[in-house]
Amino acid sequence: MAKKNQHKRLYPAILVASLLLAGCGGGSSSSSATSPPPPVSLSPPGAPLVRVSDPSPYPANCGGGMPGSVNYENAEVEPYVAVNPINPANLIGIWQQDRWSDGGAHGLVVGRSLDNGKTWSEQPINFSVCGGGTSADGGDYARASDPWVTFSPNGVAYVISISFTGNAMAAGSLSSVLVSRSTDGGATWSNPVTLILDGANAFNDKESITADPNNANYVYAVWDRLDTSGRGPAYFARTTDGGQTWQAAAPIYDPGVNNQTIGNEIVGLPDGTLVDAFEEMDGTNSNSATAFIKVIHSADQGATWSAPITVAQDLSVGTRDPNTGAPVRDGGGLPQMAAGPGGKVAIVWQDARFSNGQRDGIAFSQSSDDGQTWSAPVQINSVPSVPAFTPSVALLADGTVGVSYFDFRNNTADPSMLLTDYWFTSSSDSVHWSEQHISGPFDLDLAPNSEGLFLGDYQALGVIGQAFVPFYVQTNNQGIADRTDVYVLPPQPVPLTLTRRVTNLAVAAPTVNPGSAFRRRVHANILRLLRAEIPGWERFQTKQQHPTSPP
Repeated sequence: MAKKNQHKRLYPAILVASLLLAGCGGGSSSSSATSPPPPVSLSPPGAPLVRVSDPSPYPANCGGGMPGSVNYENAEVEPYVAVNPINPANLIGIWQQDRWSDGGAHGLVVGRSLDNGKTWSEQPINFSVCGGGTSADGGDYARASDPWVTFSPNGVAYVISISFTGNAMAAGSLSSVLVSRSTDGGATWSNPVTLILDGANAFNDKESITADPNNANYVYAVWDRLDTSGRGPAYFARTTDGGQTWQAAAPIYDPGVNNQTIGNEIVGLPDGTLVDAFEEMDGTNSNSATAFIKVIHSADQGATWSAPITVAQDLSVGTRDPNTGAPVRDGGGLPQMAAGPGGKVAIVWQDARFSNGQRDGIAFSQSSDDGQTWSAPVQINSVPSVPAFTPSVALLADGTVGVSYFDFRNNTADPSMLLTDYWFTSSSDSVHWSEQHISGPFDLDLAPNSEGLFLGDYQALGVIGQAFVPFYVQTNNQGIADRTDVYVLPPQPVPLTLTRRVTNLAVAAPTVNPGSAFRRRVHANILRLLRAEIPGWERFQTKQQHPTSPP
């Protein structure tokens, strides 16, 4: 049974001074002959954030441990959210609960709101043993990860999980993609449907699920599947009958041996076109791995797919604590995409091209022709002198772009803490960008450590009507026994008050020809991403280099 949230609200009142300073310092702007478009609707600075997550519903030590693993009980990470199209007051969020240091969590928890995000109830979902999964219902896995949720146009909701047992491709290991659906706005959920199940021969990773916005019968799941031959193609499964049955999973794009896709995400466009965006990492067994953001298209609801189109090279170098050099596990290597009216598609990602490899900023590219051609990447974070990371993107019905992200602009030289803020920026013309503070500073050093300080490989940005709704994780003031929580900023009936207006910030970066030091940092970040994503990465890497070795 779902338990009621205490509806605690986090008020960033102690940070009013920081907000005021942020409104008048950091970054630069250039003049424009035309006035910027008016800002879009978002909650005003100081508006109450709503804490979505409760303490863990799972018993301590409920399962999933492996030698050397550390479990961060009560730590929530990697949230996602969807809004019911037939009842926009109904939000469903999902996140990892009780994160493990070496991959996955005790399980996934679903949150449900019926009042635009002001109050929430939550319930475990049986994608893992800790969440109630059994051999009878198909959810008896040690860990679950990579939560995602989507609504069909008829209000049916779907959630998806990577559920697994053991290290990747180790003897006795299992790796699956599971889907569950709800026909009552998230009050109850079906038993899991298994889209794919592999043993020690392969590992399934970084799945997402997307309901077709034009036809409630079609829902699409996509992920990468790594195997012992060193391949990592994009795999795809769909339902054509509203989740009653699912077609067999199959690859839709294979970049070849020692190359792989990751971060696959499908959006549906108004004309029925599907676009799958992903990162392709090439030469992952070499000393000079490269990464490119690419898209493929389907004009027949996923039955067939086009050849890939390159959006841009991904030159992320990852994020570190500026004071200590400690790694931050961020969204580097995982582009995020959103679709809007008239064939508009937007992609955001981390990229160091704007600083010649010194630090990641937030890169933005868009298409106005269903993703066939793309604009040159531009930097949209307003303080380029500090790292910015883990962007999320959404589009309003009028084409306005909203992007949220973390940065360190309010950090100090104190090595005992890592002050981090969450920001939102928007633009109606992709040239003039208006920014608002969402939350912080909070101490990122309190986050779980999973190949770096970890809030999630992604966060979420929903839309209710003409308002953007950030849905994200941050550390709290509860100490190490309860390190993180999920928060939402519900839409408010108050006009936006800007902390800054950035004019003509979106200036295209010059042609990038990374030097050797820059390329080494990109290569190192690609390998760090693979270590973070694949439990037992060293075993997988050995199998890539020696495919015939025993497991």
